[in-house]
Amino acid sequence: MLDPTTQGQGEHPPIPPVKVVRGNPTPEELAAALAVVRARAAAAAAEQQGHARGTQEWSDPARTVPRRVPHPGPKAWRTTYWPA
Repeated sequence: MLDPTTQGQGEHPPIPPVKVVRGNPTPEELAAALAVVRARAAAAAAEQQGHARGTQEWSDPARTVPRRVPHPGPKAWRTTYWPA
């Protein structure tokens, strides 16, 4: 466990204590909530420092468009309907 007197003496700023106002969370639930809060705080700090968020290639709509449009071959009209 971290000693509160030496907690702020490292390279990280001191972490304010967390107080649960309502409910009785398990240690796992509290750890998950704190992880989300710290991740959001880190993202906000990075955004304030001017780091631009990179565009994600997987979310680019242009990647779903085929690069080359297929052209039908000779007598392709015969294969447009195949009886079952």
